[in-house]
Amino acid sequence: MRGFSHGNLDKPEKARRQALELECLGLIGEALSSSLDLRTTLQEIFQILAERMGMSRGTLTLLNPRTGELAIEIAHGLSFEEQQRGRYRLGEGITGRVVESGQPMVVPRIGEEPLFLDRTRSRRKIEKENVSFLCVPIRVGRSVLGALSVDRLFTQEVSLQEDLRLLSIISSMVGQAVKLHQVLQEEKEKLIDENIKLQKELQERYRLPNIVGNSRKMQEVFQAITQVASSEATVLIRGESGTGKELVAHAIHYNSPRASGPFVRVSCAALPESLIESELFGHEKGAFTGALVAKTGRFEAAHKGTIFLDEVGDLSPTVQIKLLRVIQEREFERLGSTKTMQVDVRIIAATHQDLEELIRQGRFREDLYYRLNVFPIYMPPLRERKTDILLLAEHFLEKYSRQYQKQIRRISTPAIDMLMAYHWPGNVRELENWMERAVIVCNEEVIYSYHFPATLQTAEATGTQLRAPLKATVARFERELIIDALKSTRGNRAKAARLLQTTERILNYRIRSLGIDPSRYKA
Repeated sequence: MRGFSHGNLDKPEKARRQALELECLGLIGEALSSSLDLRTTLQEIFQILAERMGMSRGTLTLLNPRTGELAIEIAHGLSFEEQQRGRYRLGEGITGRVVESGQPMVVPRIGEEPLFLDRTRSRRKIEKENVSFLCVPIRVGRSVLGALSVDRLFTQEVSLQEDLRLLSIISSMVGQAVKLHQVLQEEKEKLIDENIKLQKELQERYRLPNIVGNSRKMQEVFQAITQVASSEATVLIRGESGTGKELVAHAIHYNSPRASGPFVRVSCAALPESLIESELFGHEKGAFTGALVAKTGRFEAAHKGTIFLDEVGDLSPTVQIKLLRVIQEREFERLGSTKTMQVDVRIIAATHQDLEELIRQGRFREDLYYRLNVFPIYMPPLRERKTDILLLAEHFLEKYSRQYQKQIRRISTPAIDMLMAYHWPGNVRELENWMERAVIVCNEEVIYSYHFPATLQTAEATGTQLRAPLKATVARFERELIIDALKSTRGNRAKAARLLQTTERILNYRIRSLGIDPSRYKA
């Protein structure tokens, strides 16, 4: 600590000083208890010190434990540019030495102290010989979190020792608030980092190359997504259930300028009519029985992002009217409120229903239909994109083999034939479900037809009836194993026999008996 005058105070002056300090400490205590916002609290504390104690340029400097750098966090009477210049390393300048040593320091006249750097350059217009600088560490336990500092006009009547004592008391009072602030900042940074990471993962997941399909009809879908993603146009995705309409909605959002904004999904079919309006537009406290608190609606939650209205054809006429207004005006009112709210959202809708038929029946508004159908995208059913079945099956095989930690390498040829012969009423969702089931029950390196449920084992796919006799069922499985072995060995019967742990003579006999053509599987 630098040497300085103790400033002898007579009894009346000492009593006045003590009363002033108690008043200041009381006001500072009130400020600390009234708000968790460190910036607001410290600004109020620095204002109290300036007005009551003549301590100006109150500054909070915090240590970044990751970088080891000291930076001004909050300052009273400094411009933003001056604060930005206030950066130090540990041991650098007065502030750096206070944080490094954990000991307070006083500079009676900053103009005479070479260690005083005035990095903020905020004192160039004053006589530095008449300014004192006081700096105390901020401690929590054994840790030094930063420093608290003030300027003081130097006079013989001022007791710098008393000022330092008061400033040390204040630093101990704000220590816990500073610690809480740092914890909250770290949590905030962590959440921001996690959010950025999640956004990147979502953008990667919903890149167009990650949507599986090479068929002509899927190429048309990819082209439509590419064309509309960068625009603000409302999109209507049509297609049967399970075709992947939500996947397309995600792809449009995460390939658009709104990718960093929220993506909010609303299942219009899953919500009862009594709740859908509140879900979409929110409600005020007391708007209806059970509305104990105000609630933010999905449109508010989707501000600056995208809202996906799944199964929009199930909306009631009342909600259709309100939705039409939101599309046209981008405004609405919460239930129980007269305040109009503005939102900036992109709308993507989807349905498996025939909206034109619903219009003819009077169940869907024609004007809403035209507002939604600005850019239609049709998702073909799986039976219309047969060439994608194997691609999708292999994609799900890889996905669930990884998820269930299994070493399943491929799907047997007869099993593939079975998948290709099935009509897939549940579309891609049904295929994914069956592939997940097959991976769960399979304890081998290959998915065979018997790993699939009876639903897939139709007469068309297997050449047998669902309740086939044991002999026919065994023959079917034997045929599948032999074909798979021939395929693996590119038609080499000797290698296929070794793979099946039998002799070539027996294998040839079974090939003739089962009517298998080995030449089909040669390289």
